[in-house]
Amino acid sequence: MNIRDLQYLVALANYRHFGKAANACFVSQPALSMQIKKLERYLGVQLLERTNKSVMLTPIGLIVAKQARQILNQTEELRETAKLAKDPYSGEIKMGIIPTLAPYLLPHIIPKLSAAFPKLEFYLVEEQTAHLIEKLEQGKLDTALLALPLTESTFTTSPLFTEEFMLALTPAHALAKRKTIKQSDLRDTHLLLLEEGHCLREQALEICHAVDARESKKFRATSLETLRHMVAIGVGITLLPALACRKNDGICYLAFSKPKPSRTIGMVWRKSTAKTIVLEEIAAHIQKIMAKL
Repeated sequence: MNIRDLQYLVALANYRHFGKAANACFVSQPALSMQIKKLERYLGVQLLERTNKSVMLTPIGLIVAKQARQILNQTEELRETAKLAKDPYSGEIKMGIIPTLAPYLLPHIIPKLSAAFPKLEFYLVEEQTAHLIEKLEQGKLDTALLALPLTESTFTTSPLFTEEFMLALTPAHALAKRKTIKQSDLRDTHLLLLEEGHCLREQALEICHAVDARESKKFRATSLETLRHMVAIGVGITLLPALACRKNDGICYLAFSKPKPSRTIGMVWRKSTAKTIVLEEIAAHIQKIMAKL
């Protein structure tokens, strides 16, 4: 048994297809299949259920694949530790970020992070929270910027800043004449929300449930920009995080009086990562950047 065998098994667990797994491992399909059979003989258990169309892991195969993924992550951490010993502030930082944050935060922080850490290359991945967590666990990302809190205990979490929610509506709306608004003013209103999978949707629903507001059934958006356009043409009202609010875009943004609805944005990484010191400094730098906005 070697590292390559574990890589093949994890690829099969990810793709559930011999051809796709072989392509991902840059090896022929027969070679991958042969190595998996050797691994099964070595371990003395059946790892896969093979059919003509798909691959399914057996119960013990799922357990072994999970442990194999952990071993591969630890192997990569070992390589990173050796590399960082030479220069901890060089190399790559693979950073994930949620879609409701990426286009509004990245322009503020990436130029300054690149200037502060000139030997680091930042590779950015924009996906929903569940996918970012999965990629962090698999070692495909070094860190992620997302809304807190998280329930996973395998991560270190560093809060970066708190972002208020604003009520977005057209200037012709009855509430638009207010300077501020109370959460209770949303009672019996219908809010446009994002589709399933966005953490911002869940946060908005919590506010709705607290004040007896409801989700509008007219439309579910795939992005904050779509929500903004729907509000602009008078389809409805919505909640937008402060960073996403723009001046002179034909929309009225109302701030809430206390208690202000908000979300906490944090940076998370695996507790086991060899890049902890660098990631802590990056988090501290982002905190300073956002404190000045």
